[in-house]
Amino acid sequence: MPEALFARYDSGHDLRTGEDIAAYLEAVMEDDGDDPAHVARALEVVARALDTTALAHKASLLRKAGNRL
Repeated sequence: MPEALFARYDSGHDLRTGEDIAAYLEAVMEDDGDDPAHVARALEVVARALDTTALAHKASLLRKAGNRL
C-alpha cells in the first residue's frame, strides 16, 4: 500500500479578515498568553496570513487590470 502524503496544516489560511486575526490573537492570549513562545508562534501565523492576503489582493488587482487591456 503506498504511503499517504499529507500537506502541513497552516492556520494562517483561515485568517482572512482583521476580525479573524483579532479573534485568533484573543484566543491565543486567553489560552497561552503567559507562554512567550506560543505568542511568538501566533504572531508568525498572523504575519504569514497578512502576507498571503496582500499577495491575493495584488493578484486580484493585476487580473482586473489585465481584463481591461
